[in-house]
Amino acid sequence: MNIILLGPPGAGKGTQAQKLVDSRNMVQLSTGDMLRAARTSGTEMGKTVAAVMDAGELVTDEIVIGLIREQLETAGDHGGYIFDGFPRTLPQADALGALLAEMGQSLDHAIELQVNDEILVERIVGRAAEAVAAGGTPRADDNEESLKTRLMAYYKQTSPLLGYYYAKGNLSCVDGLGTMDAVERDIAAVLDA
Repeated sequence: MNIILLGPPGAGKGTQAQKLVDSRNMVQLSTGDMLRAARTSGTEMGKTVAAVMDAGELVTDEIVIGLIREQLETAGDHGGYIFDGFPRTLPQADALGALLAEMGQSLDHAIELQVNDEILVERIVGRAAEAVAAGGTPRADDNEESLKTRLMAYYKQTSPLLGYYYAKGNLSCVDGLGTMDAVERDIAAVLDA
């Protein structure tokens, strides 16, 4: 089973993806993790990624699709893929759909973690405060101003995917403001339906 978790920054996508990895033996394909790994891999693709990133440029969709293709070709026995951080735009969604079709696979579910923006800001600012209180360092982008910038980018670029996957009959919505366990149960209900 292949799924995409959608939702704004801080909605809990990473937390829920890890729960699916643990409970269903799924493979989380995080674009950020793949780019960092490729950059230091020494492969041709890695050299390309490093050159683009070192120049301060954005990695192209073609490069990301190439990295995803590598992962799909090399993964062993597992319960499917969780696409994390990709797709973020309609052209990326088309490219992912074409890649999966070419490899004889499909996207089974796009699950939106729905949240209220004001509560989300409170949650992220609270997460940063908890990290400091625990003697740690909060994520650099866990502050109100940065989150609002990230939310604006999400709504401009990524929210059109909701209509895209709704039209394809793949979209399910889950309340992302519930407890971690409640969100996990709601996602499981979608996947098991």
